[in-house]
Amino acid sequence: MAKALSNLLFKGLAGLPATRTSRIVPGFCYQSGMAYATTVPDDPDAHEDFKPTNKLENSVLSLRDVVEQDVQQNPVMIYMKGLPDVPQCGFSALAVKVLKLYGKCSLYVPLSARSILEDAELKNAVKSFSNWPTFPQIFIKGEFIGGSDIILSMHQSGELKEKLKDIANNQKTE
Repeated sequence: MAKALSNLLFKGLAGLPATRTSRIVPGFCYQSGMAYATTVPDDPDAHEDFKPTNKLENSVLSLRDVVEQDVQQNPVMIYMKGLPDVPQCGFSALAVKVLKLYGKCSLYVPLSARSILEDAELKNAVKSFSNWPTFPQIFIKGEFIGGSDIILSMHQSGELKEKLKDIANNQKTE
């Protein structure tokens, strides 16, 4: 059991968020830079009282509802492979790099993200929600924008700055 738990911990370290805007990744909870597993492998020696419960299983929310809620509640939402500070593919890394440019300039744009690597059902729910087969998937103000190529093109043309300007202005007034 110790080996299984240490494997879970090491897998979680690869996706540690370093920014405060990163979201909780299914299977792990991040607090103060530490990863805590929220799932336990099937261990016959573990007592039911000590196993964590999956709140989503017992709720009426479906994964599609979770995706819709993420997209509506976060001005900039990215579903990606990995997390913003530890992307797990080049396309996700490119999308994050472009979006983080707007966090460094006079525009402050909060970036929220979920990794789709740990949960195949979440990955499928996002694909179904956007009707788009590849990742990363970026949503701005509730609207599906596309992937890294589209974000890069919008950045180069200045269209992305215009799209993000009112988000930055809203952040200043809050």
